[in-house]
Amino acid sequence: MHLPAGAQRAPAPGPSPEQALDSKDQGLPRRVAIRFLTDSDFPPFNYFDEDNVLTGFNVDVARAVCLELAAACDIQVRPWAELLPALRRGEADAVIASHAVSGSALRAVDFTDRYYHTPARFAGKRNAGRLEITPEGLEGKKIAVTKGTAHEAYLRTFFRDSSIRAFETPELARDALITGAAELLFDDGLSLVFWLNGTASKACCEFKGGPFAEPKYFGDGVGIAVNREDGQLRTLINTALRRLRESGRMEELLLRYFPLRAF
Repeated sequence: MHLPAGAQRAPAPGPSPEQALDSKDQGLPRRVAIRFLTDSDFPPFNYFDEDNVLTGFNVDVARAVCLELAAACDIQVRPWAELLPALRRGEADAVIASHAVSGSALRAVDFTDRYYHTPARFAGKRNAGRLEITPEGLEGKKIAVTKGTAHEAYLRTFFRDSSIRAFETPELARDALITGAAELLFDDGLSLVFWLNGTASKACCEFKGGPFAEPKYFGDGVGIAVNREDGQLRTLINTALRRLRESGRMEELLLRYFPLRAF
């Protein structure tokens, strides 16, 4: 995966401890430190850079949350499969590793508010002109999609009058767009960001229309996992996430790692 330029810069400065919570949040409890777990093999969300420093979007969000709460931030790495079990054993306070909020995960842990979503997007040739990205506007258009995915199911439900071309792999679907075998590509928006920015796309294409975020098909977003018994921490992190959105710092982090907005 090709990382966007600037993805390894230090996080933006946060508030001083005395500015961490505004007046309407003054009744909230305090945490001296928050122990986060993540993994290290999912760039640009969490990974070790060339200097062997843990970095990435999730890591920067965790640090920003701690700054908002005037709490010390301890971020440790574990293999993906060990993250939620370690949280349940009390070896950490929270896990920030792009876990989707799902029914199966909620049976084991709780989640904060969503801090990003994983929508679907259309991509098309840069010189294709403006398209109306609606079922009516794409009637008869050839759309490439990966076979057996939620994206194919969505197209076959809502874009039935389009010519849907299902391919065995995402790479084959993307090649169809490049070669002209398809006029549009429907895929995961985050994956498309890196494809569009990378060399494999040959600078052919761009997003067309906006994001599609129906939870039934594309998930209910991504949250920070916390223990179900720790409602206090969930409230604190939600407060910090809200303040990051309101101040614009969350937008800054998103644009640092995702200069083409997938969301």
